[in-house]
Amino acid sequence: MPDFSTNAILLKKIEFGDHDFIISFLTKSHGKISVIAKNAKKSIKRFSGSFDIFCENYIQCSFPKKKKDGMIILAKSDIEKGFANIRYDVFKTAYASFWIELLNFYLEENKSQVDLYDLLLFSLEALNSDTISKEVLNLLFQIKFMGIAGFAPNIENCDRCQTFIDDFEQNSIRFDFKEGEIICKNCLSKSSKHGMTISKGTLKQLYWINNSDIKKADRIKFSSYAIKEGGILLEAFIPFHIGREFKSLKFLNKIRNQVKI
Repeated sequence: MPDFSTNAILLKKIEFGDHDFIISFLTKSHGKISVIAKNAKKSIKRFSGSFDIFCENYIQCSFPKKKKDGMIILAKSDIEKGFANIRYDVFKTAYASFWIELLNFYLEENKSQVDLYDLLLFSLEALNSDTISKEVLNLLFQIKFMGIAGFAPNIENCDRCQTFIDDFEQNSIRFDFKEGEIICKNCLSKSSKHGMTISKGTLKQLYWINNSDIKKADRIKFSSYAIKEGGILLEAFIPFHIGREFKSLKFLNKIRNQVKI
């Protein structure tokens, strides 16, 4: 296979031996890839400053000449965007770490995911520049991620009887985690035990951002209650659906609780 160059966001880095790193990138052209950076601890010229998590880099890669099943070799990496404002803020770091851990776990290797790359880059840029509040940005990232990944919840109507949310009589609505949908009170007996109750207003705002152009995200106006309630819903539903707990999400909740004290 031919060598290639692409923009890439660093997802994970682990030490390999005394001098090397194995790095997971989400790339613009090849999706998620794992590469080996040989002698990276010694080679300042080839990799200087580009191995921090969240960084967007321009990378040059080559395939091994002798071992066809060997790891892709990272020949050079130049930092494009360092997102320093994220790194110096513990809350921003926690949010970005959650997004990175989620994508790193979910994505398959060598499968192009341009939409998810663009979503992550947009979210990191907005988080770094404070153009959108980090809490709203976290809702936006999660619900857009689910839509791209193909398991966006149905928060428009009751899937059993097709009643639209605007026609629900109750303001507190049951969301079923197992089915990924809202349920009206007339169909509530068919709900699984996995889920939570959430307000109609919060669901309607989540529906709005899910169906809006991401470029208009800076216009989103959420009440503090909707932000909190929407976050609880999405941060519970995604791990339930994927079947994994995220260390970064536990850390985020820990520092949230510390701030309350």
